[in-house]
Amino acid sequence: MNTLPIAVKFVSWDIPALETLENSKVYALRVKLNNGGTMDRAEKNWLAENVRSNSYFRTAVPLQGYRFDFSDVLHKYLVNQYGSWNEYHAPDKTSLRAVIYGRINEIVEIK
Repeated sequence: MNTLPIAVKFVSWDIPALETLENSKVYALRVKLNNGGTMDRAEKNWLAENVRSNSYFRTAVPLQGYRFDFSDVLHKYLVNQYGSWNEYHAPDKTSLRAVIYGRINEIVEIK
């Protein structure tokens, strides 16, 4: 069983208690992973999209002032697309391909 916290407050102002977010998808996914569960394809794609599209963190998903960290299940990839290399974090290459639009020349995992 993993001892990672479910979420950490990252803002300086007052926000509601973390328990108010129990019905959110990100909270349920973090609890599932903390309890030793595995992600299905839809959850991997959802996580890859939400990590890629947020502007606050590279390996976490923000929700109402809380940072849900997924660095334990994300891998770092370099993607060659249209002649340039970009860095992404995703659970696997399949989920990364699902959230990146356009032709991908090459994906390389950084260990």
